[in-house]
Amino acid sequence: MVDSLDVIIVDDDPVVCNVIAMMIKLFYSWGQVYTFTKAEEAVSFCRKRKSSLAIFVLDVFLEEETGFGFLEAIVDRYPLAYQDTIIVTGNVSEDVINMCVASNITYLIEKPIRPYTLQMAVRAIVAKYIKFAKKILQDPVLAKSIDAF
Repeated sequence: MVDSLDVIIVDDDPVVCNVIAMMIKLFYSWGQVYTFTKAEEAVSFCRKRKSSLAIFVLDVFLEEETGFGFLEAIVDRYPLAYQDTIIVTGNVSEDVINMCVASNITYLIEKPIRPYTLQMAVRAIVAKYIKFAKKILQDPVLAKSIDAF
């Protein structure tokens, strides 16, 4: 069972990574906020975690990697990773938009980031889990069937 919903930020620019983390920490209370500037360190961290749920805030281009490559490396461990991802880019192009659509990523934010756009995207992902948790609390049959897994 998951007792928190952490945010994992991956951006190769340490300043941007820290700014995003500070923005999120101002409103986020459902879990911890973790930052990484190297995709391989983030992959290693994700693979060692107990939970298989998280919100991901990813830069499109990560030195030799991409945010999409990062997701591909963890999707077996985080089946909802694509739906729970916010892609951040300094250059929204048709290719980036098409990759997001093809990957079922619905949150794309352009740098410089406006705090309210980031907050609304994070809260939308959190709301999905809160709604599901309420459903489990109100439906003992559903809760029992989930507990069987």
